[in-house]
Amino acid sequence: MEFVDKLFEFYRDRLTGEEEDAEIIVASLLGEMEREDVLDLIQEMDDEELYGLIGFYLIKSLKARIAKEELNENELPKFH
Repeated sequence: MEFVDKLFEFYRDRLTGEEEDAEIIVASLLGEMEREDVLDLIQEMDDEELYGLIGFYLIKSLKARIAKEELNENELPKFH
C-alpha cells in the first residue's frame, strides 16, 4: 500500500526495529484521523489489501470472542 510505504519512509530514521514502533506510530496516526480519512485510505486499497484487512480484523475479533467465552466458562461458581 502506497500509504504504508510513505509512512515507513517518513519514520525510517526513527524506527528501532521493535514491534512497538509500529504500534506507537499507528496509534498516534489513528488518533489524529477522522472517520472520513480512514474511509479514504480504505478506498485507495486494492482488493487484496482490502480482503487482507478485513480478514485480519475478523480473525483477531473472533479469537478475542473465543477467549472471552473461554474465560466465562472457566469462572468459578458464585455462591449466594
